[in-house]
Amino acid sequence: MGSRWVRLFSFLSMMVVLSAGTIYITRGTLPMPVLPEVEVPEPVFEGKPLPSEDSFREFIHFLNSELDSTHTVGAAYTIVHKGEVVYTGTYGERNREDHQQVDEHTLFRLASVSKGFAGVLASLLEQDGVFSLSDRVVDRYPGFTLKDSLSTADLTIRHLLSHTSGLVPYAFDNLVEAGQDLYTIIDRLDEVDISAPPGELYGYQNVMFSMIDPIARRTTGVPYQVLLQEKIFRPLGMEDASAGPVDLEKNPNMAYPHVSSGSGYVPLDPREGYYNVLPAAGVNASISDMGQWLLGLLGYKSQWMPDAVLDSITTPLIYTPLKWRYTRYWKPFRERHYSLGWRIYYYQGREIVYHGGYIRGYRAEIAFCPSEDVGVALLMNSSNSLASRFVPTFFDLFPE
Repeated sequence: MGSRWVRLFSFLSMMVVLSAGTIYITRGTLPMPVLPEVEVPEPVFEGKPLPSEDSFREFIHFLNSELDSTHTVGAAYTIVHKGEVVYTGTYGERNREDHQQVDEHTLFRLASVSKGFAGVLASLLEQDGVFSLSDRVVDRYPGFTLKDSLSTADLTIRHLLSHTSGLVPYAFDNLVEAGQDLYTIIDRLDEVDISAPPGELYGYQNVMFSMIDPIARRTTGVPYQVLLQEKIFRPLGMEDASAGPVDLEKNPNMAYPHVSSGSGYVPLDPREGYYNVLPAAGVNASISDMGQWLLGLLGYKSQWMPDAVLDSITTPLIYTPLKWRYTRYWKPFRERHYSLGWRIYYYQGREIVYHGGYIRGYRAEIAFCPSEDVGVALLMNSSNSLASRFVPTFFDLFPE
């Protein structure tokens, strides 16, 4: 315990907010003596008072130290526990050129973390009787064809959302990156080789996964972006969240993407890459939004998310192979599956529901553990190894 208090004192010494050459302590921290004026370092830390749990304090200490040592441009993170957002922190800049600071409402791209929203939306629509996840795709999207007639006939909505369509992985991502319209790409899916019958083999997809967009639109008559607003964002109080490039780019509090160069990170103009597959990669959100999202996923918005929806998105559907580049910072574990837009890991004796996201200049991580009633999320506008260490480190430090 003594070593933790030493770490805590060191961390509180770091948790200062620097502005216009003055130094003051974030609200709720211990008083400290006035220090002489020093050159203001960049970036700065912002955050709520520290949570009481020692494990959270140790994790926040780790996280802020790593954000600094990895020269991360900007980031925001949150911890939800037992029905409360116990900590939200922000770090660094939205744009290296104008030095505007990240805050709780700064908008980031979520990339593949968007897939979790698609899984929940589809489950909510099923609960509303709009369709069943067991419905055949050909019945909900007439004219749909694959290379094999049996696969065409057997493919269901559940297969789309669990990456078990049987198509070769990442089918037609090259066309997505070329900016082609989703409907145009769907019309060419009969050209793609098939590796296995639907439901038998995991193969990560963006185009096939995103077919939930036109299916939902055809069955409800409502655009996918509007369904997200009506069924998820508004009910949860996710005031900054949106889908698609327009709402991101018109928001003055947008985090610009940054990439590493020989002299550090440089900002990029926002690009529309992968916004043509909204369910797979098209959601934008702030860290304030992510806290509300985690509360909903942990069952604290029961009037919004029935237990059947939570069960649906956390039920393992297919075993997934281990990819070292994604799990090299996790301690050894064997059980890993995919559900509806979510990965299910059995790690440190816990079932962890997880997804990560990457698109050029952005990283996003989210995880929650229903049995421990805890969840975390991280948003970044630059990419480095910290994103891959964020979730496993949290659960390594969280007491059993």
